[in-house]
Amino acid sequence: MKFSVWFCLFAAMVLAACQTVQTTEGGVVGVERRQTMSSLISASQIDRSAAQAYGQVVSEAGKKNQLNRDSAQVERVRGVANRLIPSTAAFRADAPRWNWEVNVITSPEVNAWCMPGGKIAVYSGLLTKLDPTDEELAAVMGHEIAHALREHGRERASEQVAQQLGVSVLSVALGLGDLGAQLTQTLLDVTLSLPHSRTHETEADRIGVELAARSGYDPRAAVSLWQKMGKLGGSKPPEWMSTHPSDQTRTRDLQNYSERVAPLYEAARRR
Repeated sequence: MKFSVWFCLFAAMVLAACQTVQTTEGGVVGVERRQTMSSLISASQIDRSAAQAYGQVVSEAGKKNQLNRDSAQVERVRGVANRLIPSTAAFRADAPRWNWEVNVITSPEVNAWCMPGGKIAVYSGLLTKLDPTDEELAAVMGHEIAHALREHGRERASEQVAQQLGVSVLSVALGLGDLGAQLTQTLLDVTLSLPHSRTHETEADRIGVELAARSGYDPRAAVSLWQKMGKLGGSKPPEWMSTHPSDQTRTRDLQNYSERVAPLYEAARRR
């Protein structure tokens, strides 16, 4: 069969396996981009894979005595999470009922993440090196929770599956057999390793400030947080080479959207 025929077959397979969805309500910040998801990967599949991956991370940290070693840190992080979680209903009615888990991992990394389904980890390095206020910690956690609300992990997995379909079709055409990676490994990769796109980061920033504001945390703390991040040092690539917005772009956007959700913060303070 000619290569062009195989290519057409591949294109038809990818199109047939895709669907456009709206994962969240737009909120005051107006995140309304419709996302393309593979019908081969359901949200429940992603959640199961994330739970498995999270369990592996937590188990490994426990074996190394790196899990929840500082009770004060754990209490603080879980306290912030408990205030943020009810506010997720503004974007997804089902989210407050997710099986949320929150743990602190002892590591020098300045890092935090939230897997699909509400599986959160905060690294102690973020707490010790940034010395965030509760408002700044809420900005970090709100940002990571936003990735889960928007199902960015599923969206990236869908992209990976499309690429794997291409490899599979071309492999058959060349008589090389199936060289595509296993779906399970793809799901683990997108929840643990692969970086988010600039679009995903911007959406998470904007939803994150609204979650913080609705939870009674000053959304403008997101600006001071990223200013602290910028002071940590290290060379960074120019914005056009990076998957993340530049510090200047990110700060301007956060300032704009923090002011937009400020009335939500004032209303939450009065409750």
